[in-house]
Amino acid sequence: MTTVNDVYGSNAAGAMANAQTKSLMGDTQDRFLTLLVTQLQNQDPLNPMDNAEVTSQIAQLSMVNGIQSLNNTLLALSGQMDMSQSLQAAGLIGKSVLYPGEKIKVGEDGAATTFGIDLMSEAAKVTVTIRDNAGKVVYSKEMDAQKAGVYPLEWDGKDTAGVVVPAGAYDVAVEASDANGKPVSAEALTSGSINSIAYTTEGLKLNLAMGGKISLLDIRQVM
Repeated sequence: MTTVNDVYGSNAAGAMANAQTKSLMGDTQDRFLTLLVTQLQNQDPLNPMDNAEVTSQIAQLSMVNGIQSLNNTLLALSGQMDMSQSLQAAGLIGKSVLYPGEKIKVGEDGAATTFGIDLMSEAAKVTVTIRDNAGKVVYSKEMDAQKAGVYPLEWDGKDTAGVVVPAGAYDVAVEASDANGKPVSAEALTSGSINSIAYTTEGLKLNLAMGGKISLLDIRQVM
């Protein structure tokens, strides 16, 4: 389950890093001013430091300050994005989504899980093929011209002869072509229900009710 620490943990880490960076910057400024005063106190009266040299050193410190301010701003924006992403992901718990995958499950009652296709551009012809574990085609469907986009599809769990197929897992494939017969990029989509969210070494992940993990970027449609 998602906890408050899950949602705000990344922001706390960012705040800690920001505080540490500020402390380090303060120490750097103190050392710079101490060094500059020491140089001025011990300079040769007959050959004093050039004003341009002093100005250059001050300008360098100002540049470092500017870079640090930019870093702090980026850290704050990153924390806000992490929070927004976490809240968005938490809102998906319990929802069914379409994501890249080729598996369809047929239950004992003959009902098949929802699947879909993702067309990267307009296609004049689209063919959807479903195969069993042995690679045998059990169902095939040709679709008319389609615009680019995501299309949820339903299968009644019956083969081309109208007979209900055995329960189990099946593979779906999609092929598409344009008006000139050239291939169009298309991707098969499978469905799943979001059970929980988790923070991993790979970032924010969505745990599926039937097992497996996906990222927010994997989601093609929320149903």
